[in-house]
Amino acid sequence: SDNTIDYLRYLLDQSPNQRLLLFWDGASYHRSHVVQGFFGEVNEGLPPERWKIHCVRFAPNCPSQNPIEDIWLQAKTWVRRFCALIPSFSRLKWMFEWFIQHTTFDFATLQMYGAFSEIKY
Repeated sequence: SDNTIDYLRYLLDQSPNQRLLLFWDGASYHRSHVVQGFFGEVNEGLPPERWKIHCVRFAPNCPSQNPIEDIWLQAKTWVRRFCALIPSFSRLKWMFEWFIQHTTFDFATLQMYGAFSEIKY
């Protein structure tokens, strides 16, 4: 929960004049009383259409709604293809990070989110 709040504060600092819309899964730390309390503080006194942070949760136990599952699958598949050729874990980690940073992901799950389908991860 504390790390989630730290990250939310970071996002707010990066975009102080914008409202944030987050899509996330039902992880326990996303639903914790501490995180919900933080949302209450940040959005205090504002009507829902003016909240600084608005969260939309994916359906429970429904990885087909969560685009990150497709990203992880592609990344894991890529690592499996090359892991026997990479001499050390640190190099494999570097290659994994390179793959994530330099791949433009395009799959059906991402298309469900309109303009977000054009985001390069």
